[in-house]
Amino acid sequence: MIAVVLSEEYAKLDGAVAKRLSSLPSIPHVPRVNTFIPTLSDASLDHQRLLQRINAYGLVEVKVSGDGNCQFRALSDQLYRSPEHHKHVRKDIVKQLKKNRSLYESYVPMRYKQYYKKMSKIGEWGDHVTLQAAADKSRKCSSCILQDGTLFQYEAKICLLTSFRDSCFVEIVPRQQPPRRELWLSFWSEVHYNSIYEYRDLPNRYKPKKKYWLF
Repeated sequence: MIAVVLSEEYAKLDGAVAKRLSSLPSIPHVPRVNTFIPTLSDASLDHQRLLQRINAYGLVEVKVSGDGNCQFRALSDQLYRSPEHHKHVRKDIVKQLKKNRSLYESYVPMRYKQYYKKMSKIGEWGDHVTLQAAADKSRKCSSCILQDGTLFQYEAKICLLTSFRDSCFVEIVPRQQPPRRELWLSFWSEVHYNSIYEYRDLPNRYKPKKKYWLF
């Protein structure tokens, strides 16, 4: 799927981050499985490049655990303002993969059933196929209600601020319906995802607590 360059129309979806990055050209997104693991040296250089880009655009990176669930934790943080619902996010994405085999099978270099069963396991790394499946989730099958009654839907364009040398922005667009929101992730060296915000949109739980001095 060819990524669409951010437009003012899309920039209105979720506000601050999109408007800051609306002038960036995106690169084509092709769903694919993980095949490349960088050296420690390359990973360090890539991470430094990503941090420079995050700082240059005045963004804040919310770090999630690198326990194999980082993609799902980062998506959970964007959807629910907490990474702790990553198991639900993974389950939802695997359902999308199972129900829509024809959309994703050609990108998977193994038996398709084996692939989605592997992805259902906690700790299995997400890839660009699972990101496309997350973006493709329709309103009907992705609505969910948390224990506190909060309702969330995907129908999202997923935007990656990356450490790639040639371009820093990748956009993953739903195939079958226009996006209703945007999810912003950082992605470095093919190994880790985090969640990103502009500071004013940062959930309060992530903001540094004010210090009060007693005299």
